[in-house]
Amino acid sequence: MESQNPQTSENLDSNPTSLSMDNLVHKVKSNLVFRSKWAELNGAMGDLGTYIPIVLALTLAKDLNLGTTLIFTGVYNMLTGAIYGIPLPVQPMKSIAAVAISDGPDFNIPEVMASGICTGAILLVLGASGLMQLVYKLMPLSVVRGIQLSQGLAFTMTAVKYIRKVQDFSKSKSEENRHWVGLDGLILAIVCACFIIVINDAGKERNERETSNVDDEERNMRSKRIKKTMANIPSAFIVFLLGVVLAFIRKPAVVKDIKFGPSSMEVVQFTSHAWKQGFIKGTIPQLPLSILNSVIAVCKLSSDLFPGKELSATSVSITVGLMNLVGCWFGAIPCCHGAGGLARQYKFGGRSGGCVAILGVAELVLGLVLGTFLVRILDWFPVGILGVLLLFAGIELAMTCRDTNSKGECFVMLICTAVSLVGSSAALGFVCGMVVHFLLKLRLYLFK
Repeated sequence: MESQNPQTSENLDSNPTSLSMDNLVHKVKSNLVFRSKWAELNGAMGDLGTYIPIVLALTLAKDLNLGTTLIFTGVYNMLTGAIYGIPLPVQPMKSIAAVAISDGPDFNIPEVMASGICTGAILLVLGASGLMQLVYKLMPLSVVRGIQLSQGLAFTMTAVKYIRKVQDFSKSKSEENRHWVGLDGLILAIVCACFIIVINDAGKERNERETSNVDDEERNMRSKRIKKTMANIPSAFIVFLLGVVLAFIRKPAVVKDIKFGPSSMEVVQFTSHAWKQGFIKGTIPQLPLSILNSVIAVCKLSSDLFPGKELSATSVSITVGLMNLVGCWFGAIPCCHGAGGLARQYKFGGRSGGCVAILGVAELVLGLVLGTFLVRILDWFPVGILGVLLLFAGIELAMTCRDTNSKGECFVMLICTAVSLVGSSAALGFVCGMVVHFLLKLRLYLFK
């Protein structure tokens, strides 16, 4: 017995570590297992309608390093899938992107990255300190909806300008009206918009009266199956692929210049002006959106869609913070998670972390293999089609305010929106919205 004790003791000392590593590996593998191969692949494209237009617009209008962005977002997606085990998307920070796209030459890549770093740092502190829930309770939903509405409308107004006018991105200005015909004409843009409208609305549920007629029931079932199939078609991704094909047609010689390899990765050079403008114009309006949509709403929706896999606000806010504190220094687009993207990927068939992981692998490979060549292709991407994609991304962001019901909440939301748009500062709109909200609360308290 005595001779066996050292062996037993040694096993007991070593087993906890080996067991914990085995459990970790098992959990990661379980999180990445496809529930259904084709459904997961289809789900991976569910949020590209948001990702593609924003990244594409920033690449063309602000010289975003697309290769670096693809590499970092690819890694983010793979890690997100491995950690959480649900199709939780990695999206661009929409408010920061809206400011960059619509604000002209005063808000460029250093300002974009500075705002992403500041937002990430604050989210990391809120998550690590456990203050996230407290901040969420103090943040009026009407003010958040006002910022979302203003940034969504800013997206759509810029998108309409892209569709109607020829753009000179090097000078950040519009030129003459776009021609009706051609590979970048108005007719092409209108056809693409109509295609997205028809496909996206195809799966809309309608209230239909019950009928006892067997033929009518069969016809209704067949109609619902067709609508469901059409709704699962990634319309924005198809339009994007059309734009890529047209880019090659418009400039066939670009194929001769193809080069393989990642784009050069450099640390972004910041100035005090970039930090100031990035925080005021980017971080302040983005922060309430990130707290509500990227953390709180994501945790709530994950518990509804995936019982037993509830996410904690602490964990999600820390991962969002770390993503931006790493990638933004190298010029990768500021990123977050999103409840809308999670819902879309679930709708398209995503059920596991493998859904976003396979998307991450595709982005990583694309960034490493064609990082230096992608921008040359996108220089000939039809700007009218870009405008269409950006239009629907803006509309989707603006439509989040439809859950605002009371007159008081609508008043605060519209004040915030009006000041943000007319004053060209979402930060000023946020401050005004907060002031009006607390004035209305004070009025209720004094005259109740």
